[in-house]
Amino acid sequence: MKIFATIRFYYGAVLISFIAAGIMVPLMIIFPKKRSNILHKGNAVIMFFLGGKIITHGKRDNSADMFVMNHQGIIDIISMEASENTDLRWVAKKQLFDAPWFGYLLKLPNMIEVDRENKSGLIKLLRDAKETKENSNRVIAIFPEGTRTDKQKLLNFKGGTRIISNKLNLSIQPIIITNSKLLLNEHTKTAHSATVHINYLDTFTVNSKDKNWYEEMQEKMQNKIDEEYNKYERER
Repeated sequence: MKIFATIRFYYGAVLISFIAAGIMVPLMIIFPKKRSNILHKGNAVIMFFLGGKIITHGKRDNSADMFVMNHQGIIDIISMEASENTDLRWVAKKQLFDAPWFGYLLKLPNMIEVDRENKSGLIKLLRDAKETKENSNRVIAIFPEGTRTDKQKLLNFKGGTRIISNKLNLSIQPIIITNSKLLLNEHTKTAHSATVHINYLDTFTVNSKDKNWYEEMQEKMQNKIDEEYNKYERER
């Protein structure tokens, strides 16, 4: 019944808030050198108490410069962090960094802040991406749609991902995440026990001379989304 699914949603929202803000943030302040590990284990705990499981298909390529993913909601981030202890550097909008207390989840692990309302935002994104590639072992994690959606069809990818990838010749691994909104749906405010599926597609290095690579990547991702739904009824 929907009433139970709604109750479960609000239980999940409170659980995520408590573990993220009440446990993970303090631990990251106390143990600054273990922030990636705290994110991994904290999100794995969240998945357990939500009644969620994760199944991966293919192999995560931690040598890639960037992971490009479709986006439905917070479970996408939780699943990616929970499934493996990769030191991800998420790209997120400035408003999330400015959120009281919760913003420390992004500030403390030095995620990449993007101000969409400022023309210099793209310059900062390029600078931070370059620094990540050249001076760290972290993988940039980005949602090129720019916002979450409850539709099966991918939204048009924003131009920022294309620009920085062309400029820096990044190696990219596209990733498709399905069933995450069944576990916790922020659009309908419902939640259920569910298995989140993470599909790792082939890594490739961007060739800036290829003018169609961005559209072709989106097409391949959409094809995988369609396959997941048509064969297994896993929505994205």
